[in-house]
Amino acid sequence: MNKYVHKVKYYETDKMGITHHSNYIRIMEEARLDFLEQIGFGFEKLEATGIVSPVLGIEAKYVKTTTFPDEIEVEVFVEKLSPLKMTIGYDFSVKGETVFTATSSHCFLNMEGRPVFIQKDYPDFFAAMKGMERAKE
Repeated sequence: MNKYVHKVKYYETDKMGITHHSNYIRIMEEARLDFLEQIGFGFEKLEATGIVSPVLGIEAKYVKTTTFPDEIEVEVFVEKLSPLKMTIGYDFSVKGETVFTATSSHCFLNMEGRPVFIQKDYPDFFAAMKGMERAKE
């Protein structure tokens, strides 16, 4: 699995030259989309099959600042997976040093907004996600 790389843009920084905190949430989404593409289930494919996965919540820990033009490497993994929900984990680093960690929680819905049990209804997607779970330490 390749890490997602985001190069901090000048416009993403605040008056102090530090990456504004709100940009990390956007980078999480970019990395999550890349992760899903890499496992063969990009958003276009998921939506074409009738699945959406809205964000239920986000937890974040800012460890160290980043600035223009840092290259942030993002490791994405499945922290928790059930037939109806998932929690995605994110480890952001610059030059091997952790700068940010986070999780995002999601559920699975069909296009009408009703719950979808992916283990039963989309077993290939469930298996791909299950294969990306990080072992508990």
